[in-house]
Amino acid sequence: MTQLAVELANTGTLDQQGDLVNAFFTEHEITPPPDGDYGDLPDLVRAALAQTVDGEAPEAVHRLLRDYPPEMHLSDHDTHDGWHVHFSRNGTPATHWTGQLIAAKLALITAGDPAVTLGRCAATTCENYFADQSRNRTRRFCSNTCASRTTVAAHRARAAKKT
Repeated sequence: MTQLAVELANTGTLDQQGDLVNAFFTEHEITPPPDGDYGDLPDLVRAALAQTVDGEAPEAVHRLLRDYPPEMHLSDHDTHDGWHVHFSRNGTPATHWTGQLIAAKLALITAGDPAVTLGRCAATTCENYFADQSRNRTRRFCSNTCASRTTVAAHRARAAKKT
């Protein structure tokens, strides 16, 4: 769920996740929006991530919970995992289903879920968010690309000082 929130906030759609989202939607009988338009949900999720990362009052998370109230229930659709919690019913329209899942997960993170930490990319030219699920929670960049660009820029700056 957290990766869906990050992807939606960073790109405005869920196209970047491709096979993962398609499998998730298929498993839960969700038809993706034909034009990939999730309405105001990406902006609201981005605001929620910003408030969470910056330690601000979670007004956007409250709005997500109000506009996309999770519908908690137990499901055993996957016989391999047994009973587990779902936050939306199968067959719900894609935007609402996605909003319900993200609202629930961001509420749990805001309340202190230790399983994941959210962050904003440390690259100076990037404003993307990421979910840090690393063992030591030290991730600083949204991607290897941003990490490499920052490393190269620092190397070039040091080299320029030497000359």
